[in-house]
Amino acid sequence: MKVTQEKLPASQIGLEIEITPEITQKTYEQVIKNLSRTVNIPGFRKGKVPRQVLLQRLGKTHIKAAALEELLQDGIEQAIKQESIAAIGQPRLRSSFDDLINSYEPGQPLTFTAAVDVEPEINLVQYTGLEAKAEEIKYDPARVDEVLEKERQELATLIPVEGRAAQIGDVAVVDFKGVIAKAGGDDENAEPEPIPGGDASDFQVELQEDKFIPGFVTGIVGMNPGDTKEVSAQFPDPYVNQELAGKPAIFTVTLKEIKEKELPELNDDFAQEVSDFDTLEALRASLAERYQKEAEDKTKNNQQEALLGELVKHIEVDLPETLIEKEVDAMLTQTAMRLSQQGLDVKKLFTQDIIPQLRERSRPEAVERLKRSLGLQEVAKRESIAVTPEEIQARVTELVQQYPDEDIDVERLHTIVENELLSEKIIDWLLANSTVELVPEGSLASQESEITAPETEAETIEVTAESTTGE
Repeated sequence: MKVTQEKLPASQIGLEIEITPEITQKTYEQVIKNLSRTVNIPGFRKGKVPRQVLLQRLGKTHIKAAALEELLQDGIEQAIKQESIAAIGQPRLRSSFDDLINSYEPGQPLTFTAAVDVEPEINLVQYTGLEAKAEEIKYDPARVDEVLEKERQELATLIPVEGRAAQIGDVAVVDFKGVIAKAGGDDENAEPEPIPGGDASDFQVELQEDKFIPGFVTGIVGMNPGDTKEVSAQFPDPYVNQELAGKPAIFTVTLKEIKEKELPELNDDFAQEVSDFDTLEALRASLAERYQKEAEDKTKNNQQEALLGELVKHIEVDLPETLIEKEVDAMLTQTAMRLSQQGLDVKKLFTQDIIPQLRERSRPEAVERLKRSLGLQEVAKRESIAVTPEEIQARVTELVQQYPDEDIDVERLHTIVENELLSEKIIDWLLANSTVELVPEGSLASQESEITAPETEAETIEVTAESTTGE
């Protein structure tokens, strides 16, 4: 078999394959023989159909197409093996199948072209002496007070209040019924449209503006028990129920009771109730340590992200379609699994109409992720960075001990741990051989928003779904 190779874009190898006359004839005859055994033709037993009758009934084009399919498949497989090509993904026929049927004659040589993806060549122009900026996240002691205050609010006792009007911070018990407010041009005599699910009795609402749709809480403030009042409010846009998004509403509210929060004292008894610590001082110290570590971890993550973003700028690689499609598959699968774990119906979110859009919009991020991964692999190769079996086993043992009741696939865990440890080592090496300037938090806000905003339609769906469950 004669095979000629050529390099094509997107890390493809082009193949021009010439099948010998003997093979084209032999395959054609074998197809006829196989068809004569399997085709049902009235008046003839299977395997006894004369060759000429078979050709007349099925047509020569049909038989040539069947033979051609075998020739192409076998030819490509043998060519890849003969040329020792490390192919990834499925080969693609570049020649027109219809043209090949027209030109194919048994007993004559057959020439066609195909292409196959191969691992890309990576040109890492620079990976030492990189310079980047990252936001430094500093520990804020006020977070400890915020957490303790939140715990106090959750443990608060509600005490009925009399003799005054409702105010911010109270808990109001109300009956309400809502309708869509009429807009200009609506029929004045028409009955107002009720809001679906927009009514309740003995409903407790904390009088904080973010606890209900804008305007509702503000309208209750100043009311006295027994008062009934029409309160104007407006649904935000976007809103979980898109039919209500941005629409003005009117709620008829009756205030039945006002309750005031009585908060527990911040003392050792409080610490024992909300934690495993015996003293408030120990609880504060634990929270401070946690948030200090969280700030350090976020800062290091910012450094890593900034460094990897800079590394990608120095990577020259022509990615094959096979790798991009595989990465897109992985991204969408991860998103679907997260949504499923949240109890959402993935089939309703990932419809046949939206999947092609998801795939297309996920491509830029898939390309970015692949470049990062390939860049790190290249650094590891050049600098001989590796993890030892002992390091892997120590981490695996630690994880298994942390989750004794989980059914863990240890073999898969080994692979995951090895990849994570290797990535950590490579990134630590890059950090030691580059300069990442720490800048105040928020100073890179515009760039940060671009990074953290949903980059794929799949992530947009996930964010929307999470906000829905939050409501």
